[in-house]
Amino acid sequence: MTTNEYRKTPESLNRLTEIQHRVTQQDGTEPAFRNEYWDTHEPGIYVDVVSGQPLFSSTRKFDSGTGWPSFTAPIDADAVATETDRTLGTVRIEVRSTGADSHLGHVFHDGPAPDGTRYCMNSAALRFVPVAALVEEGYGQFAALFDTVQHSEKGATS
Repeated sequence: MTTNEYRKTPESLNRLTEIQHRVTQQDGTEPAFRNEYWDTHEPGIYVDVVSGQPLFSSTRKFDSGTGWPSFTAPIDADAVATETDRTLGTVRIEVRSTGADSHLGHVFHDGPAPDGTRYCMNSAALRFVPVAALVEEGYGQFAALFDTVQHSEKGATS
């Protein structure tokens, strides 16, 4: 799917909760440790709450200890754009979705190896789609991210 398929519409904005609107449309930040996905460990993908654009996979999620969902990389580099953020008296790198231009969070260079990248996202900017619902919700192409090799048990008796 192309970025053009994931747009912001009046209908999509009307469905947002107050916190989702504040975060995605007004560049807000939700409280650490008091947000929906900071401690989610279920396999699946995270999509833009505004447009449904696939953004991150649980296969790249890690516990950063910050209280927000953190990822080492997006599903596709073209799914997000970065720009300099000089608010709050500091320089940070803001992350936005490329489809709906939703504010997602910030990227830092204090993450795990190999490249040390930490995409620190707001749960309010995301919607989680569990592996079991990927096909049903139109994200079947991402199921392969979660395929596991089945190993037969050696020496098992029946």
